[in-house]
Amino acid sequence: MDTPADLISVPRPDNRKRNLTIGLVVALILGSAIFAGFNPLEILENFQKGGRLLKRMFFPPAWKYAPRVIAPLVETVRMALVGTFWGAVVALPAAVFAASNFLNMPWISRPLRLVLNIFRTIPAMVLASLFVAVFGIGAFSGVVALSIFTFGLISKLTYESIEAIDYGQVEALMSLGANKITILRYAIMPQILPQFMSYVLYGFEVNVRAAAVLGYVGAGGIGQTFEQNLAFRNFDRVGVIIVISFAVVLVIDLVSSHIRRRLV
Repeated sequence: MDTPADLISVPRPDNRKRNLTIGLVVALILGSAIFAGFNPLEILENFQKGGRLLKRMFFPPAWKYAPRVIAPLVETVRMALVGTFWGAVVALPAAVFAASNFLNMPWISRPLRLVLNIFRTIPAMVLASLFVAVFGIGAFSGVVALSIFTFGLISKLTYESIEAIDYGQVEALMSLGANKITILRYAIMPQILPQFMSYVLYGFEVNVRAAAVLGYVGAGGIGQTFEQNLAFRNFDRVGVIIVISFAVVLVIDLVSSHIRRRLV
């Protein structure tokens, strides 16, 4: 029989830190909701009004308007495709210079990383608004905005991939006297290329969704058609635009996700 001296005393866990953290998070959420004027009761009070709006949009949609949706929707996909292409083209060399383990030039990599973070954090809508003021209304402003946004996104992901490579291949080529271009071609690019292509496809997915709303600021695409019909309260046409846009974006996401799984 165990004596009291033989019993193991397990100290009671101190939950004060955990409870304090939970309390701070809850207080932050509630404070933010109050500051933003969020009131769940308003959702319940306007639930019936929202139901009437959904009925006008989707029961049934104005399917006769569907052919007029195709052209701006194709323009939206083209904007995303071109913006992704040019953003990726510029992102690859920028990522090489931003990586800290290859060229080892902090006087270039550190300022470049700062620039990439700035481009990545500016929403495409804000960029589109700026370029509409510079280049005028049209798809070109949207393409430029998506290119810059894609450049910041893919560059950051790619230079992180470069810093995570197996450096043994690089050291093997360096021991043979290979120059930087040879090392980049034979040791780095084969390792990061599948991931880079996956990032490009992911950027295209993001850009398709972003391009769909750039029309609100005059940057072309299906967003402009959506905004016009919404302004004239053609809710049955708005329903058609939403249904067709959702179907196209869903198909693009599924195909892109399947390709990315095969690459990585």
